[in-house]
Amino acid sequence: MARSKAPAKSGRKDATQILTADHKKVSKIFADFEKIKDRDSEGKQQLVKQACDELTVHAQVEEEIFYPALHEALKENDQDLVDEAEVEHASIKQLIETLKTCDPEDRRYDASVMVLSEYVKHHVKEEQDEIFPKARKAKDLDLNQMGEEITARKMQLMEEFGMEMEEMPKTQKRQSSSQRHA
Repeated sequence: MARSKAPAKSGRKDATQILTADHKKVSKIFADFEKIKDRDSEGKQQLVKQACDELTVHAQVEEEIFYPALHEALKENDQDLVDEAEVEHASIKQLIETLKTCDPEDRRYDASVMVLSEYVKHHVKEEQDEIFPKARKAKDLDLNQMGEEITARKMQLMEEFGMEMEEMPKTQKRQSSSQRHA
């Protein structure tokens, strides 16, 4: 796959831009949780569900599309970064499963959310500071095409989870929907 050096067309984002937008969205959810955690059991449960759903979709598109492409495109000495990211995903998924079965009134619920938040912050920092720059430099990686694939897959997964797709422009929604039905 030849790498496109041209920037993404208007309204289209490359893979790293989409994944960075996901990171920002989840960061905001965790910040909102911090503001209400002691006062609103129902509100915090809703935020945690939203964060868990977002993280699940994000991890799945990375594991299905982004990471395999990186394994093929990156130099052998950079493979460890992707392996480490995959191991971090496993820890994050384990915390998500714990939170899905935990009651918000449980004394360790808030602590579990905070640990999840810290794991995610660490993971995001490594991706954005180390992995994304290497992906942008990889010769055989078309981040624009991958962005389209990620967008289409995210749409499918979000639909399965019954999630809102408000963060995507309408043109991307239509394009992804038409790709899915093609």
